Amino acid sequence: MFRQTVSENETMPLALHTVRIFLEVAERASFTRAGAQLSLSKSRVSLCVRELERELGVALLQRSTRAVRLTPDGEQFLPRAKRLVAEADEVAAMFETRRAVRGQVRVDLPVRLACNLIIPRLPEFMAAFPELELLLSTTDRRVDVLRDGFDCVLRVGALADSGLSARRLGELPMINCASPEYLRRHGTPRTLGDLDAHYVIHYSSNLDAGAPCFEHREGDAYVERPMRSLVTVNNSDAYNAACLAGLGIAQAPRWGLSPHIGSGALVEVLPEHTCAPMPISILHAYDKNVPRRVRVFMAWLVELLAPQLR
Repeated sequence: MFRQTVSENETMPLALHTVRIFLEVAERASFTRAGAQLSLSKSRVSLCVRELERELGVALLQRSTRAVRLTPDGEQFLPRAKRLVAEADEVAAMFETRRAVRGQVRVDLPVRLACNLIIPRLPEFMAAFPELELLLSTTDRRVDVLRDGFDCVLRVGALADSGLSARRLGELPMINCASPEYLRRHGTPRTLGDLDAHYVIHYSSNLDAGAPCFEHREGDAYVERPMRSLVTVNNSDAYNAACLAGLGIAQAPRWGLSPHIGSGALVEVLPEHTCAPMPISILHAYDKNVPRRVRVFMAWLVELLAPQLR
């Protein structure tokens, strides 16, 4: 059963990719949602399911304008399809470590983490996986993982409910700092009250969101103290550059500013009043069966970032 006749003495097994597509449609009860998960068009998903139905000689899905449901034959085929795919994956896993990892991995990374930490270490990753090709996007804006076709993205900050698979890696400790020249002109703040005479560098991804403030802990919560600002920036490189130029106080991850603190280019201020640590997470476009090329890159990224997190 479940084999296509090729000639009188020869048979051909079902195309495994069509079985996987059928399972995705059955799970999501939608050709559109299955296509989004698999990065395929709705029409392509529908065509593949129809090919599978032709091979089997039965209708697996009942289609309507409102819903997609399994037919009785589809209900019967579903558990066997799951076993077929599971067995194929198990066989593939037996030889996975012997196969070269190849293909493209499309990734989006925050600018500062990419340029200062991740890209400088990429040669060792590429030496370990010479047949992989990385397509790197570096931006501080929130990309649309599915629409823009990314395999995975690294996110700093709170996550919106995107429906994507996410793994929280930890948190980036924060620091307050300013340049010596800025402190010479405005004085060094010793208390929160002293901030009335100071400026902060305001960060806004679209240059018009929110008002300048200084975030600090108060009791069990973090609160925002309104402040003045001379400049608003929309990416992390410009944020750090503005702080080094003496344009105000910055609140940023410690790892990125530590070299400037060590060199004396920046000075830490109000260390007892830092803002909330920034969570860092990896998101990817796969519910399950994450391709090996993507898994090896994400595993390397997790190991690389671990020393910077708490």
